[in-house]
Amino acid sequence: MMGTDTIDYLRDNARLEREVMVEHHARDGEDPAEFIADMPSVDELVVTALLADGMHASGVAAEHGMARLAGKSSIQDALEHRQNADRLERTMLHEIAMEHPELSTAVWAMLGRLDHN
Repeated sequence: MMGTDTIDYLRDNARLEREVMVEHHARDGEDPAEFIADMPSVDELVVTALLADGMHASGVAAEHGMARLAGKSSIQDALEHRQNADRLERTMLHEIAMEHPELSTAVWAMLGRLDHN
């Protein structure tokens, strides 16, 4: 289990990442009023990092990536691949929320978007 120090460290890194994203959009001439609302929150970036780490640690990152790609294709069983990838993400996101209750708001937001894709 990761401690509060680790989550704080991940949040610090996520803040930096988000600042870089904002700067990138602004340098491209985009209006912050138009892109800020669509950007992931700091905690969503932390959850994304934990999700990726969990997939790599479990040895399913490549399988998940392939299922995501197949799910976006026009092959006959694309829906099944998409559902398998969603199921894996859902399971791991629930585990993250259980292990890190302070991230549960971000997890639920991500689950909500996953259900609408």
